[in-house]
Amino acid sequence: MSQPPIHMQALVYYRSVWRYLASKAASRIRPQHFFHWLAPVALRQVPLVPREGWVILRNRLCGLCGSDLNLLRGSESYLLEPYASFPAILGHEVVAQVEWAPPDSGWQKGDRAAIDSVLGCQVRDLPPCRFCAQGQYNLCECFTQGPMAPGVTRGMCRDAGGGLAEFMTAHPSQLVRLPEQLADETAVLSDSLASALHPVMEHLPPDDALVVVYGAGIIGQHAIRLLRHLNCKARIIAVVRHHFQEVLARAGGADVVLVKPSRRALGEAVQARWLPTTLGGGNFEGGADYFFDCAGGGQALQDGLVLLRSRGTYVLMGSTGSVKNLDVSSIWFRELRLTGSCIYAHGHFQGREVRTYEMAVEILASGTYPTDGLVTHIYPLSEYRQALQTAMDKGKTQSMKVAIRLPD
Repeated sequence: MSQPPIHMQALVYYRSVWRYLASKAASRIRPQHFFHWLAPVALRQVPLVPREGWVILRNRLCGLCGSDLNLLRGSESYLLEPYASFPAILGHEVVAQVEWAPPDSGWQKGDRAAIDSVLGCQVRDLPPCRFCAQGQYNLCECFTQGPMAPGVTRGMCRDAGGGLAEFMTAHPSQLVRLPEQLADETAVLSDSLASALHPVMEHLPPDDALVVVYGAGIIGQHAIRLLRHLNCKARIIAVVRHHFQEVLARAGGADVVLVKPSRRALGEAVQARWLPTTLGGGNFEGGADYFFDCAGGGQALQDGLVLLRSRGTYVLMGSTGSVKNLDVSSIWFRELRLTGSCIYAHGHFQGREVRTYEMAVEILASGTYPTDGLVTHIYPLSEYRQALQTAMDKGKTQSMKVAIRLPD
């Protein structure tokens, strides 16, 4: 590769234990505030390091993800530390344009692409592990192995550049071609849509089911819309925190929307019988068939466990680390099925195997998927602090998906 050196502006997160813990403590007091003077993140001039056989991309737009916010709040799980490496350029919800591509890659200068961010065996130049061999690279067993530094996705890996920079490189297998009619401002939803599509496809409820979608940020909004887009006729009850989320949830297809309901109000919505308890907040008999937790955290998990009927299915889609004072008796008493959802890879829909990210792009390009109101704010990279503050304080800013536009 005979490319001249490229130096670029990038938003870099660097490792600092004391700053991480200080951000964690400060965020417990003011969870909607971005403490930029504490967080170990800064705009820096850095070199672009080419990798043999990889495509060089000029980034156009990059969404801010909940995992980015959790990292800056100091709320990521301590157990996930081995699966990241720093310093790293943040950002993995990327819309980019090819700047240079290897002759045999199938890509040419000027092509637009969204980027599948998962760093599995193929990207790491390793023989496929058992999950990668099955197409389930989101469950790769080698995220800490090979010539590349540890990391599950770009944005959390020292050796794989992120989208909050002017340029980055990517393995050709990670590029998903964008149709001409799909605008950047809609394509930037591809990653969050794929993250919701993965669990919805795997746990698509039957038409007679009663479904709770708990949490109405971008993942919850996608979950509601995807259930309807995939022709699911189940009754959907959405639980939201803010009234602007209520409007979007109804527009997406929710039958009932509850704004910060009590546990008893939730039980009434799913037609469960209220069982008062002296301690513990009350229990129910009957309830929902599916509970898609798109919020994460202890309250969502506890509500899900008590709201599900026997052999109901709880799907954890929101990021959750440790949870205190959780009563898990419903799991064994009602034989509940609990599962998580990790990013995206391949799934099955209508008897065929599909690559989730490609299907997400197809859905966005179809023209039948409602995206109005989902991308609410776009900032230049130089205003990253304001962008992060906007994303963290949803109640005040009414933000849904906040994105960063990279300089041309």
